[in-house]
Amino acid sequence: MHNPLQLALQSFKKNSYIIVEGKHRAEYFYIIRSGTVRVSKEVEVVEEEGGNILEPGDFFGVVSTMSSHSHIETAQALTDVTLIAVHQEQYGLLIERNTPVAMKIIQSFSKRMRFLDEALTRLTFKSTAEIDLNHLFIVGEYYAKNNKYNQAYFAYHQYLKFCPDGKNVKTALDRVRRIKPYAKSVYLEDDSEVFTREYPKEAMIFSEGQPGNELYIIQKGSVKISKIVDNQEVMLAILKTGDIFGEMALIEKKARSASAEAYEDAVLLAVNQANFERMVTTQPQIISRLTTLLAERIWFIYKQLANAIMEKPLGRLYDALLIQLEKARVPIKSGSSYTFEFGKEDLINMIGVPMAEGRAVMIDLMKNKNLREVDNKIFISDIEEIEKQAKYFRKMEKITRSRKASF
Repeated sequence: MHNPLQLALQSFKKNSYIIVEGKHRAEYFYIIRSGTVRVSKEVEVVEEEGGNILEPGDFFGVVSTMSSHSHIETAQALTDVTLIAVHQEQYGLLIERNTPVAMKIIQSFSKRMRFLDEALTRLTFKSTAEIDLNHLFIVGEYYAKNNKYNQAYFAYHQYLKFCPDGKNVKTALDRVRRIKPYAKSVYLEDDSEVFTREYPKEAMIFSEGQPGNELYIIQKGSVKISKIVDNQEVMLAILKTGDIFGEMALIEKKARSASAEAYEDAVLLAVNQANFERMVTTQPQIISRLTTLLAERIWFIYKQLANAIMEKPLGRLYDALLIQLEKARVPIKSGSSYTFEFGKEDLINMIGVPMAEGRAVMIDLMKNKNLREVDNKIFISDIEEIEKQAKYFRKMEKITRSRKASF
């Protein structure tokens, strides 16, 4: 265990590389004490909010370090620099001793998540991620048309609550009356004093566009995170016991950017603003876990952004499967088999192509003899094949980009 009192100082000369993208699992992140640092990525999909030049008080390498993944960026000293190096294991102690630094990291992560989510939505779905309260009606309409009555009823209910004078109130009331016999929903409001909550399978926890001021920690079961873009439901994640979600509404006090529903029967612990502020000082392990989860999501969304600009849909499917293996930390061993937690249509939704186009490409993917669908889940008999194909397509994309850049 690293001594909490001995945060190491490291110096780097001008133009030297501090961290390099893609290199080994990160163990340290850095806070700049003096000098300036430039961060960059091989595929600069979006310009970083706030720019790529970092100054004293800024930090880098936190995403890779706290998610225990390989580096997602390269950092180079623009001047002679002095850095405070923080080991992954010291983060909990840093929270206890320096709460403002921990909060600054969490808030920067939350802002970066929103920024990247907007960029991903624009790139993948050619639209904007900005939503308002009227979006709740659109969510209700989508689910009603697809006979998902729990989700539709919940979204209409929230629309009527937050938009009592909205232009679609009459329609929403009519829909609610019609689908009520077929729907089951749980209504525990954000100001409820009940912090341990139970949700049956397919019950909505919150809807995208809904105001919120709580985050949730999954005590039991699993939760599906999704959003509707261009009249299509896109699955963003399946979260399991111990995972935290809904934190951006709490940290930034903004509307929910995605919907959450119980993927199976779930028990959740709700944390409001008052509880959260207490936790920062009394339960640093929860804040450390939250930082780790945000880091994991940011790492994952960078990978999704790189996937979104790949031109070949078949390459995107292989790449998406490899990202899921990396995310789950599945060792790539020749001859090892693996069953993904999702089926073919979920995979198509992940890369955001229209379902008809996706199904045509899926036929090509399933021609690979190592892949098949078992009980509506994708099964691979040799996971090394996924890595081989994904790397091939990534390499071809890089060659194509280089050729285009040279013209």
